[in-house]
Amino acid sequence: MKPIYILIIATTILISSCSKLLDKEPDFVTPENYFRNEGELMNSLYGVYNRLIDTHGRMYSRGLFSYFVLNDESYFKNISINNIRVMSMDAADLNIGRFWEVLYEGINRANLLLENVDDVDMDVVKRDAIKGEALFLRGYYYFLLVDFFGDVPLKLTSTKSPNDNYLPRTSIKDIYTQIVNDMSQAEELVLDASELKYNERVSKTAVQAILARVFLKMAGEPLMEVARYEDALTYADKVISSGEHVLNPDFKQIFINHSQDINDPKECLWEVGLFGNKIGNIDQAGMLGIENGIECPDENIGYSGGAMRITAKLYNLFGTEDTLRRDWSISPYRFVISEGVTRRQFYTTQQIYDRNPGKWRREYELGTKSRSYNSTNFPIMRYSDVLLMKAEAENAVSQHPTIAAIDAVNQVRRRAFGKPLNTPDAKSDMPNDLDKVEFQLYIQDERMRELCFEGIRRHDLIRWGIYVPTMNTLGSDMKTKAPAAHRYGANAGLNTTDRNVLFPIPNTEITINKLMTQNVGW
Repeated sequence: MKPIYILIIATTILISSCSKLLDKEPDFVTPENYFRNEGELMNSLYGVYNRLIDTHGRMYSRGLFSYFVLNDESYFKNISINNIRVMSMDAADLNIGRFWEVLYEGINRANLLLENVDDVDMDVVKRDAIKGEALFLRGYYYFLLVDFFGDVPLKLTSTKSPNDNYLPRTSIKDIYTQIVNDMSQAEELVLDASELKYNERVSKTAVQAILARVFLKMAGEPLMEVARYEDALTYADKVISSGEHVLNPDFKQIFINHSQDINDPKECLWEVGLFGNKIGNIDQAGMLGIENGIECPDENIGYSGGAMRITAKLYNLFGTEDTLRRDWSISPYRFVISEGVTRRQFYTTQQIYDRNPGKWRREYELGTKSRSYNSTNFPIMRYSDVLLMKAEAENAVSQHPTIAAIDAVNQVRRRAFGKPLNTPDAKSDMPNDLDKVEFQLYIQDERMRELCFEGIRRHDLIRWGIYVPTMNTLGSDMKTKAPAAHRYGANAGLNTTDRNVLFPIPNTEITINKLMTQNVGW
């Protein structure tokens, strides 16, 4: 399973575009003796994908569902001061510095591939697909950069020498223009989902879905290009009308499939493929279900320290009816060892803040288990997200909520309640008498319920322009309403200010690149 990341070969001296730091992991070869055939071109493409993983945990192996995306869903156990997990960091933070470097490493690898792809003699359709995936990934790495750092240097050629010129920051607007350009080209080149064996390579509908996400962001803060809601709707509808995707009728099975390395391209349009558990020579593992997993001291079941704990806000948002989805997303138990036997210990109704995220449960993993790593894939885009993006975009461009927008939400909700997707159900269906503003607020809550712990909430709150007040309110509520033993969890929310909408530009970059400026507040 997951062959895409097993073989990673660099295609030149891989130097990050700005800091010029060498990537120590791959072997070194040069363009003059590489890019000779399809196999070498594919290896280069795998190297571009590989930067979605960082063996130190700063990408989708950990950081992008954990400490980089702090929001109102969760807090970190026993951390109260002097840590990025409570918004107490500065521009010298090693995690932020490495995050910046990995993103530019991915861009540099994509640039190098794009400079050589057309020279390889091979099947044109396959070659175009590789080119399209590289274009898309370059755009996606820039999407992450601009989302977290704002204005960043725009580099569209590979690094040839440590003496290459440094670049100033490019405006957010111009970066998004490039992202849309890259992804729009990719849409015409990549393969259909049905032509790909695994959803770890981007398909046409995956590109379209990410473009819908990009356009929704452009419609919101900071650009506020509201006309982009039309584009977001167009691209969400492209995915839906393709017939390539459908909701998995069983919500919990989505995440069990991840834990058991089962490919589910109908629900999951695009996943980051992780491999192994750092036992042996393969170092492409992650921490899904460990960092954000159910507390468990037994390594045979699947160890997790239960580092992330949930907020009462999230728990209460599910209400008293949406219990199937709630009690899978939020674990109702932890594991304890008593008299040498590991068993589940269920929480009382008063133990809300004790609970952990429960989507990825290590007890379902197969084979030999490592204490701290696994091969569980991370879903960057699920079909339920597409349906909710459609609903939000359609509401934005309409005078009032439409039948199509309401139906898109209800499909997600019916699945959550274990109901047939296309049959109206009074228990699961959303109210049908909401006005335009009320519908948008409902969507904001539904996205939190459906997509919690999937790394998207911070992004959503920022594009809606409510990140800082939402975090501050969470902090105030936890400080006054949480049990005394959990009130330290308020610190992340209380520490959040306007400067936290963006990360600081790493000090290493500021020091080396004299054209670089720092973000406001850092």
